[in-house]
Amino acid sequence: MAREKKAVALPEVIPPPATPALKAVSPNENIVIRGARTHNLKGIDVDIPHNMLTVVSGVSGSGKSSLAFDTVYAEGQRRYVESLSAYARQFLERIEKPDVDHMDGLAPAIAIKQKNQTRNPRSTVATATEIYDYMRLLYARCGTVTCLHCGGIVKRDTVDEIATSILALGDDTRLFALFPIERRPIVLEPMQDFALPVEESPAKPAPKPKKLSTKKTKEVEAPPVNDPTEPMRDRLVELRRRGYNRLFQNGSIVEFSTPESLLELNFAEPIYVLADRLSVSAEVRARIVDAIETGYRESGEIVFLTAPRDGSEPQRIRFSSAFECTNCHRAYRDPEPRLFSFNNPFGACPRCQGFGNTIDFDPDLIIPDKGKSLDDGAIDPWTKPKYREFHGMMKRFATANSIPTKLAWYDMTPAQQNAIWDGGSGFVGIRGFFRSLDSKKYKLHVRVFLSKYRGYAPCPDCRGQRLRAEARAVLLNDRNICEAAALTITGARIFFEGLQLSPAQAEIAGKILEEVRQRIGFLEQVGLEYLTLDRLSSTLSGGESQRIQLASSLGSRLVGALYVLDEPSIGLHSRDTAKLIKIMHELRDLGNTVLVVEHDPDVILAADRLIDLGPGAGELGGQLLAIGTVEHVKNDPNSITGKYLSGRTRIPVPQERREPTREVLKLKGARIHNLRGVDLEIPLGMLTVVTGVSGSGKSTIVHQVLHRALQHALGVEGASGDVTQLYRELIGTHFLREVVLVDQSPIGRTPRSNPVTYIKAFDAIRELFASQPDSRRKNYTAGSFSFNVPGGRCDTCEGDGTVTVEMQFLADIELPCEECGGSRYKPGILEVKYKNKNIHDVLNMTVKDAVHYFAGTPKIVERLQVLDEVGLGYVRLGQSATTLSGGEAQRVKLASHLANIRTGTRGGETKKAASRVLYILDEPTTGLHFADVATLLQAFRKLIEGGGSLLVIEHNMDIIKCADWVIDMGPEGGSAGGQVVAVGTPEEIAKVPGSYTGQWLAPVLEAAL
Repeated sequence: MAREKKAVALPEVIPPPATPALKAVSPNENIVIRGARTHNLKGIDVDIPHNMLTVVSGVSGSGKSSLAFDTVYAEGQRRYVESLSAYARQFLERIEKPDVDHMDGLAPAIAIKQKNQTRNPRSTVATATEIYDYMRLLYARCGTVTCLHCGGIVKRDTVDEIATSILALGDDTRLFALFPIERRPIVLEPMQDFALPVEESPAKPAPKPKKLSTKKTKEVEAPPVNDPTEPMRDRLVELRRRGYNRLFQNGSIVEFSTPESLLELNFAEPIYVLADRLSVSAEVRARIVDAIETGYRESGEIVFLTAPRDGSEPQRIRFSSAFECTNCHRAYRDPEPRLFSFNNPFGACPRCQGFGNTIDFDPDLIIPDKGKSLDDGAIDPWTKPKYREFHGMMKRFATANSIPTKLAWYDMTPAQQNAIWDGGSGFVGIRGFFRSLDSKKYKLHVRVFLSKYRGYAPCPDCRGQRLRAEARAVLLNDRNICEAAALTITGARIFFEGLQLSPAQAEIAGKILEEVRQRIGFLEQVGLEYLTLDRLSSTLSGGESQRIQLASSLGSRLVGALYVLDEPSIGLHSRDTAKLIKIMHELRDLGNTVLVVEHDPDVILAADRLIDLGPGAGELGGQLLAIGTVEHVKNDPNSITGKYLSGRTRIPVPQERREPTREVLKLKGARIHNLRGVDLEIPLGMLTVVTGVSGSGKSTIVHQVLHRALQHALGVEGASGDVTQLYRELIGTHFLREVVLVDQSPIGRTPRSNPVTYIKAFDAIRELFASQPDSRRKNYTAGSFSFNVPGGRCDTCEGDGTVTVEMQFLADIELPCEECGGSRYKPGILEVKYKNKNIHDVLNMTVKDAVHYFAGTPKIVERLQVLDEVGLGYVRLGQSATTLSGGEAQRVKLASHLANIRTGTRGGETKKAASRVLYILDEPTTGLHFADVATLLQAFRKLIEGGGSLLVIEHNMDIIKCADWVIDMGPEGGSAGGQVVAVGTPEEIAKVPGSYTGQWLAPVLEAAL
């Protein structure tokens, strides 16, 4: 049954814009393309209007990316690069000229692709969007510096502020305005340098003392002893010449008209010059200002000493022109933007050098099971017999400080956890325990013990905040820059909108805050409000990375540019697609041309112009089926996309759904990131889909918890890390034999990797060629027909078929190998033929053609057929794996598993053994057209009929409506998510008012009836 939550109001859905009627335009108003033949394009002619949103659609492999990226974007970039000098071009990416007859009207092109290519461990969401640059400037100019020693405010006292505070003492307050006779030297607080390497050089031995000589030496006259008061006397004489003739010490005023008058002073105590005597009133403000400026000029500080008439203790008020603490008077450097940069040694934490973590004692190894209480032995090292006494000390300390010992560790407050870590009142704490052991690491058994708890851990100095203490001591509304960066996008918006600033600070921060708020607003608009500003860019998905680039582009406010986007709706829930469409419309309305490769129906319907390619994939595609407004394409009988948009063709809802059985996988108490003790039940033997808005915890619970937990439970070799702290219990693993993650990672990283080798059909093909009479006569084996090992492959190109010629500042040229002519093999191998085709001819066949060619060889056909069944009939057998998209790579993996099930059943393997496999897929519809989704669902059906279970993370409504069981996460993203909102069949989910998925699913199910 579905579990209901409170209803969540849906945001207003942005309707598609009114599409302008087609009109005749001059070439300057269009990007004119004539005779485009890049890859599989069949010499098409297309006009893409400027300042409009144009969507390119079509089945997978029909040539969409070839047109948008490899033709339009590539030519725009190539022309820009060619405008530079030859010297500059050698340092830039060399772009090959696309195969096109004519292109005109190109604008400067910017490509925003799906792939997250950021691997810099220092890059964050804030740095990638330039928000952090503005934050650094804001904190440097408007932040309040606090003292590292006493916590006091560090500031420079201005003349106007001092005058105002003195006048606030009240009228008739008598004051002495004083300044010390000598300028106090300003000694800045030293900044700690980067930590030295762990292995320090041994200390040099102390030099041996020299023996005292017994020989008589000539007596030398002792130098005269310097008088310490002499410099002060010289200073006093100088002050006298400049008109100052009154000194002040211990409440007494001393006139020093002659040097003899200085005999009354005690030079061991502070001596001040009396700048003025005054009684506070509005009329003496000018005299107060004059006294302050005099003190600052002569000594850098001014002291006001009250002279009460009632005999009470005088009040001493000191002000300084130096940037120093108002309490302990320690001087600091003025904050500057580089102080807040973890990419700069001036601001980075010296210990971790700005990375935020070090190789130290890992908290996850010290407290491996955070579901345990202190009584149950949550702290692993203190469960060992030798160190049990520390467990007792900890319990006594916890009782004395009201720290619960029967509560699970993750339910304790951060303050209680920190108390156990840091200790106090005779208890050394966890850190003190390891410090004491570290001092004894010269013992072998201690080193062995300590090695069990070492790993990457948050830096103990900066606590993972990556900045040095001086930077973390600068506050803005009681938050330092690290704490502000740890906020989510929504939290950051609230923080920066609610900043309380003085009029002077507001004047300085006005433009800075405007830029920060604008960029944060763009990130919210693209549905990334759940990300934190300090989230590492390398941990983002391809869709998240693409939307961050999109928000950054909108923030740059460029005009007249061409933006080429690759499926920006990937990873977006239907609720957030409307926000994405609004962003693209804003880019267009600024005066830019937006060209989008997309399959999402909402994005397609929002287009000003739609280009539909097809009709098939590979060689069967590359033709222009329809172009015009969305309504025009809908009514075009040649358009496959139009048939689905108009409803003439649709993916049907299953008449009957599979019912859950007693075979259920149960995950209890999942806790990581935004998951807070989540329980999950996954029925096996059916299609289960995990849904939810972006950031709701789908990938976290499926990939980081369930998949890793199953790998450990099933004993998969190479399973990563200890996962026991991620969940409380996993039940039902005895129903499974294997867990398989079918993701979109490449199937190979070299040009010699290809689909036919991945699905293990090439082995049978090579055996077939090795069995031919010519092969037996020449003693060729199956290995002779491999281009991965020496033997039959060409020795010049080593089986690649091409040779790369570097052209310095021009694009590198790949030429067919002169030795083999691009065939990859030696001439003798190519003489061996089967049905009048050699091995090179076979590798150049499409999958569909190869199925007919090998019709008499079931061992080969069964494996090739599954590639055709998952929609990859257009792929060539020998096509390089590096040229496959993420969606194509994922479907090749699916085909491999389908082939294994098919050949396994044929080979006599029982269905029960084949059924105990759980397949996990993450957004398999990426890059798939409506027609491809229908093909994918057929592949899913065959996997389940073969006895498998499917767990799919998906946003596509066609997949969700065809699922047997749905688990909806949410209700929001980030900290407001991480909960199971509803579970059940699609019909049950559609009735839950608190489910965003249900509210978008309901009309889809109604339309299917």
